[in-house]
Amino acid sequence: MKKIIFLMIAFGAAAFASEAEVANQTIKAYALIAAGVGLGLAALGGAIGMGHTAAATIAGTARNPGLGGKLMTTMFIALAMIEAQVIYTLVIALIALYANPFLG
Repeated sequence: MKKIIFLMIAFGAAAFASEAEVANQTIKAYALIAAGVGLGLAALGGAIGMGHTAAATIAGTARNPGLGGKLMTTMFIALAMIEAQVIYTLVIALIALYANPFLG
């Protein structure tokens, strides 16, 4: 019963909200969707890139074990660059969610 009353109040507030508030809520909803999709795609791309980097490093070490240390160092630098792109996406998503410039 409490849930039904809560939903009625929430829908009533949305029904009597001003047009500017509805526009702000719409922008917030789109920002939330964009942040989720953007982070998902960035994480997917980062994971694929990291997988290819690790596979290439393992294959290179298997072909020439003497270069294992150099390849490992290069791999860690490449992984940091890949991860930086995902972190940049996270920062943009947080800006879109909490400091959205389109909200009045």
